[in-house]
Amino acid sequence: MTRPPAPRDFDHPDVVLVPHGPMLLRGAESVQDVDGTVHPVERPVVALCRCDKSSRLPWCDGTHKVIPR
Repeated sequence: MTRPPAPRDFDHPDVVLVPHGPMLLRGAESVQDVDGTVHPVERPVVALCRCDKSSRLPWCDGTHKVIPR
């Protein structure tokens, strides 16, 4: 069962790059991955993987915390 999209309170997506962590994305309705697959965004803020090691790509699963820097 899917939830309806979260209401948007702003005009454009907001991006925050977390040092040694994910990219936080606020206000997007969908995310398109490198293969062209469109993933609907169902939360006000989502974390996107930047280490490319997540088992839930494009979403961050915290794997970056255990990767040696």
